[in-house]
Amino acid sequence: MARTESNEFAVGKKAPDFTLVNTVDDKKYTLNDLKGSKGTVIMFICNHCPFVIHVNSALVQLANDYQQRGIAFIAISANDIENYPQDAPHLMKKVTVENQYPFPYLYDETQEVAKAYDAACTPDFYVFDADLKSIYHGQLDDSRPGNEKPVTGKDMRAALDNLLENKPALENQKPSVGCGIKWK
Repeated sequence: MARTESNEFAVGKKAPDFTLVNTVDDKKYTLNDLKGSKGTVIMFICNHCPFVIHVNSALVQLANDYQQRGIAFIAISANDIENYPQDAPHLMKKVTVENQYPFPYLYDETQEVAKAYDAACTPDFYVFDADLKSIYHGQLDDSRPGNEKPVTGKDMRAALDNLLENKPALENQKPSVGCGIKWK
């Protein structure tokens, strides 16, 4: 299992805009359509990555806990489906239903959105404030497949709690670790 760390994304940097298709309803959405009133979490994930599979239930719980507090969650897959057909949009829809994702799962066919965010791995997490300025880019928590640490989402929860409590961004932002994005 290859391990790739997320790239740096500076605190305060504006979220790049996008228009992508939601694989659940086959409609196009912009970032503005989907952003939260108090903040937005953007997650680059995919169907087959063991790191994503390891945290899927925690992502659902996290979204269920924070969406009612004004935080929107958006999942994006940018993987090359020609070489990784298990990440195709019709299977993204299936994964959404199976995992009961309470958030849209968008397909970045051109990979331009992933490049705009300098996304490197799955999962790769970004948290933005109400003005779509970055306040966190890092790991969900310290759990990885096989390391026996429980999946808690503690790092992401701390970032979201700071945002909701108008506290400064976390100083210690550990990079996310996962499978590298499958570039074309």
